[in-house]
Amino acid sequence: MRVTTWAEYGLIVSLHLAKRAGQGPVAARELAEQERLPHDYVEQILLRLRRGGLVESVRGAKGGYHLAREPQAISVKDVIEASEHVTFEVNCDLHPVDPQRCSPDASCSIRPVWRMLEHRINDLLAGISLADLTHDEPELYQIAGVLAGN
Repeated sequence: MRVTTWAEYGLIVSLHLAKRAGQGPVAARELAEQERLPHDYVEQILLRLRRGGLVESVRGAKGGYHLAREPQAISVKDVIEASEHVTFEVNCDLHPVDPQRCSPDASCSIRPVWRMLEHRINDLLAGISLADLTHDEPELYQIAGVLAGN
């Protein structure tokens, strides 16, 4: 799995909004400045998150963006899918080494490994909410059920 800039910025932006939940909308420029992210990227990420139903925009002088749902109801998987459109790409589906050997009809003993990994990653990401991400790193390792540094 490759975590792209879209996915990482999507999580940073979403986490910022989660930490500010209930405090009113946040302007994109303010969010970009506070998180030290390029304003253009933040605007694009917010558009993707809005299209994904994760954030809502408020117009006006005191407008901006806020989460569309409570932080505990939005998973890391939701954010990555809205930001990046997928959480895990099986390379043999997109760029087969050999079209005959890698066709969906061909028997391949490697493809099941990628599918199992895809399901485990998606399950892990779906089980971690934005509310979970507001905890510090050691607590998050415990929530995710993994050992620090592994």
